[in-house]
Amino acid sequence: MATTRREFAGAAALAAIAQEAIGPGPLRPNIVFLMPDQHRYHSVGCLGNDEVRTPNIDRLASEGLTLENTFANSPVCCPARATLLTGQYIHRNGMVANDLRLRESSVSFARTLATAGYRTGFVGKWHLDGGPRLPGYVPPGDRRQGFEFWAGNQCSHTHFRNWYYRDSAERIYLETFETDGYADVGIEFLRKTKQDPRPFYLTVQWGPPHDPYKAPAHYSKMYDPARIRMRPNWREAGAGTRREDIAEYYGMVTAVDDAVGKILRALDDLGLRENTIVLFSSDHGDMLGSQASRLKRKPWEESIRVPGIMRWPGKLKPGSKAATFFTHVDFAPTLLGMAGLDAPREMQGQNLAPVLLTGRGRAEDSAYFEICVPYAGDGTEGAWRGVRTERHMYARYKVRPWVLYDLAADPFQQTNLAGQSANRGLQEEMERRLKTWMEKTGDSWDNCWTDPVEDAGRLYRHGVFYTIEEYRQWAKRVGA
Repeated sequence: MATTRREFAGAAALAAIAQEAIGPGPLRPNIVFLMPDQHRYHSVGCLGNDEVRTPNIDRLASEGLTLENTFANSPVCCPARATLLTGQYIHRNGMVANDLRLRESSVSFARTLATAGYRTGFVGKWHLDGGPRLPGYVPPGDRRQGFEFWAGNQCSHTHFRNWYYRDSAERIYLETFETDGYADVGIEFLRKTKQDPRPFYLTVQWGPPHDPYKAPAHYSKMYDPARIRMRPNWREAGAGTRREDIAEYYGMVTAVDDAVGKILRALDDLGLRENTIVLFSSDHGDMLGSQASRLKRKPWEESIRVPGIMRWPGKLKPGSKAATFFTHVDFAPTLLGMAGLDAPREMQGQNLAPVLLTGRGRAEDSAYFEICVPYAGDGTEGAWRGVRTERHMYARYKVRPWVLYDLAADPFQQTNLAGQSANRGLQEEMERRLKTWMEKTGDSWDNCWTDPVEDAGRLYRHGVFYTIEEYRQWAKRVGA
């Protein structure tokens, strides 16, 4: 996406605003990004769910900024993680489906920080290496995308006694539930600050509360399935939508919360609190029976909306909230801006540091969404594109509009306005917005895969592919 001279000058001015807010001196902030998998916005206490117990995440919000419009541009595991790391939409970074491999030459948030002198650490579920998910060893080198410290697993969803790897193919088992075990490994990284004074970036990426829905017994007992209040748009529709699933999901959420608390206490104990940015978010949400649907990859709020909580003592006002649109593509450029660093030109997201730190600058007034491939069992017609404003959500397939909602009048998205003559003007306006986003980001319907050859989420059965086109060529060659 080309940058004009005028846009470049504007970006430079905003960077100066952010630097003024950050303050003088060479000491850059540490950054800790805590990311559970498949943790929806609607399953956090401070975000409106008074049933689920998340005291540590709630405390983080009371000490920092809640970004109420935080969204996953591509709400499915690998595409979302690639967007977070590259600051690019999936049609640009190539990760349009699960189990592709992110190119070693990709722009990388971690690599950018490492080049600037940061110590970088990754703990948890990676899911960017393509090929077989198990056993999950990612060797040192460019496939780690700039991470120096490594305690990761490609993807297992084995929440009990999971394993990870360091710099050899020897499995290291977690003897506790994954949330607690990975928190301990993250704290190990934090403790090395005493020997290494460089600023650091640490991300801990847990598997829970992603299915399979099963929490340790003491967490499960906290939630009685019969007493859980269901969202008005909920309807049981098999596995992944039952009351029992939601009770276990809440149990895993509370386990995540305890792990977050453990890491926050470690930052305090190590004297790292004041100069550390902590960001809590997720790769996507979980339908859990809303719209009688399960998992993610949908244009509904339970799928696309994720927590966005950021703490930076002395820089972000405690207990504050912002309606600023903060989507995955913006995470890397914004955190780089807060560190006083320029985002690589290849990144497509906004540097929202000046907006969040000072209230000055301009943010987008909508968010863009894309799913590029069909997923088996989704109950959809495959690839879709969408745009959400503060009040409306619109999504379409290539061949027809799909959904249109007035979120002010219909927050649970129970009345689809698409195709209704009374709403023609609104639908045309949302369609214009969508086309503008597609043009701005360099997207087109040609970036979609419609072949019914293979469930895109199972490419790993056949080896490593960087792109869908490579898979197509392989399938043609072997007659798959």
